Amino acid sequence: MRVLITGARGRLGSALLAQLAGKNHALTGIDIQELDVTNFNATRDLIKEIAPEMIIHAAAWTDVDGCAKEPDRAIVQNGFGAGHVAQAAAAINARVIYISSNEVFDGKLSRPYREYDITNPVNPYGYSKWVGEQMVREASPRHQIVRTSWLFAHGGKNFIQSILRAAAEGKPLKVVTDEVASPTYTDDLAAALTQLVDIERCGTYHLVNQGCCSRYEFARYVLDNAGFNHVAIEPILSASWQRASTPPPFSPLENLAGTVVGITLRSWQDAVAAFLDREGLLRS
Repeated sequence: MRVLITGARGRLGSALLAQLAGKNHALTGIDIQELDVTNFNATRDLIKEIAPEMIIHAAAWTDVDGCAKEPDRAIVQNGFGAGHVAQAAAAINARVIYISSNEVFDGKLSRPYREYDITNPVNPYGYSKWVGEQMVREASPRHQIVRTSWLFAHGGKNFIQSILRAAAEGKPLKVVTDEVASPTYTDDLAAALTQLVDIERCGTYHLVNQGCCSRYEFARYVLDNAGFNHVAIEPILSASWQRASTPPPFSPLENLAGTVVGITLRSWQDAVAAFLDREGLLRS
């Protein structure tokens, strides 16, 4: 299959290229340097030229606080950009996978969100991803919307690296206890998406490592398994942590649709342990 991946230089995009390599797919990866998805004509023309049978739209503006400061830019990049890709895909009858977020939910449920629970984003980033979902659904009947959350990857900057760096430098740690979601290893998400590529069943999927935890529990597990069990963390409430964006307080995702077609992910604890092991940081 001819597969096009946007955001190919990002952590998820590069993991997808690695996972799909050697699986009898003709792969093309592009990034913002090659294509600005906010430009509809350029997006349509390049996708027509590449002529993929499948597009995985992993490119996004994921700076949640940045989106809160520039909400219109977030809508254009994450919303209309996804719509442009989906319209271009529909024009050549290509299937499109759109990567969305747990932040399309408001966090008011007391159980993990399922694929067809009502969305109600409470911040500009979540709203921009929700707009992207709507535009993809309207533009292309051959779509698969994949929501995920709290991604951690090798390289770059994410929650695990920030916690470990602060601990190693002896900085005081304060982590919120009232923000709960599903930590997800980018490599595991890429493997699940690789399975989804071979499944024609369109619709909405939640692909996250199983289980959920608070930011505090996440940080504590990381430190305890990386040899920093002696490092204290001060538990705080989100109200005392000033930031531009307000995340949904409880937004774990439940993978029902994926399970139906045989796609499951391991627990977030096992995923964190695997991540630390590959980094050479796992301590028994």
